[in-house]
Amino acid sequence: MRVVGVISGTSMDGIDVAACELALSGDAVELHPLGCTESPYPAELRARLLAALPPASTTAAEVCALDTEVGRCFAEAADAGIADLAGGRADLVASLGQTLYHWVDDGRARGTLQLGQPAWIAERTGLPVVSDLRARDVAAGGHGAPLAGVLDALWLADEPGVSVALNIGGIANIAVVGGPEPLSYDTGPGNALIDAAADLVTAGRQAHDTDGRMAAAGSVRSDLLKALLDDPYYARPAPKSTGKEHFNAAYLARVLDDFAQVGDADLLATLTELTAVTVARACHAHGARRVVAAGGGTANPALMSALRNHLAERDVTLGTSDRLGFPAGGKEAYLTALLGFLTMHGLPGNVPGTTGAHGPRLLGSITPGRGPLALPEPAATRPRRLRILRPQQEWRPCASR
Repeated sequence: MRVVGVISGTSMDGIDVAACELALSGDAVELHPLGCTESPYPAELRARLLAALPPASTTAAEVCALDTEVGRCFAEAADAGIADLAGGRADLVASLGQTLYHWVDDGRARGTLQLGQPAWIAERTGLPVVSDLRARDVAAGGHGAPLAGVLDALWLADEPGVSVALNIGGIANIAVVGGPEPLSYDTGPGNALIDAAADLVTAGRQAHDTDGRMAAAGSVRSDLLKALLDDPYYARPAPKSTGKEHFNAAYLARVLDDFAQVGDADLLATLTELTAVTVARACHAHGARRVVAAGGGTANPALMSALRNHLAERDVTLGTSDRLGFPAGGKEAYLTALLGFLTMHGLPGNVPGTTGAHGPRLLGSITPGRGPLALPEPAATRPRRLRILRPQQEWRPCASR
């Protein structure tokens, strides 16, 4: 089955797109990546999405409009992915949408809202669309995030010892593979507070600390770092999830109210250290021997250097997912494609030990394409590993559009 996966992460930079061939072979899923790309949001739409995030208020009219506009952007990105990456042919589009709100109350996920109306994707591409992939896991008592545990458990199944798959987006999350039980959770902010600080200190001229240059020019403020690490979220037991509902610009402003004269570069250095420390502590807690990182944060040399140093304190190695077959910038889009494939084959898309759900569940809703909806024969057995097939003459690396 040829599948195109589309997702926009918590950084809200744009839409990641990946195309791949997926097939079941014995106890394995075989994934042949065809390539991935990123389609930036129009500046005005990204501004509106950011403006709708908590603690700001919004209206039902604006949520409806954003759902439509994001859906149209996803439709355009998926259509381009079919043409540019999949040779003009695909069987399915899977969409994880754009998270606008993730409702967690007293450590329990109560609901989650992803924008990007799938009907626009189905109408533009003519293909069936699997979407709304998080809600069923939440209804079953899980957090609906991170869902990467299902891919990581299959992908790293044959690696020796305890491995951690790390994704650094707006929020950082880990999946622990090879330990006593599957485990996956959000460790805390990835780029979220770094981005908020970059926007603050540049008066909106920079949305990110490009290449970690501001952080590299500063020094960590130990007093500010201690205050940030006192956040109760870090002490909560897994499974757990968080988002920009908590770690946002208003949160940063409240913390900074208690500190005078924090230099711009020192602020970025401290927030970069916060991400590195919280991720490393989580990895150490589970006896990791290696960490395989993906996501936008891997492009930040200051962050990766800080993380590498903290992991090395206990002889934990750090590499990127590229070395094991997944481009660091496209892994979540490939995850989305896998989730859609599993749903179409009647296979669960969650790993209960990772999200906290009461049991395995088929995830998502299916929007039919132009023709009658024809589902494959349900799979007889649940796969136990994932094999990445990569003929060089067909595979394309990730690129920005």
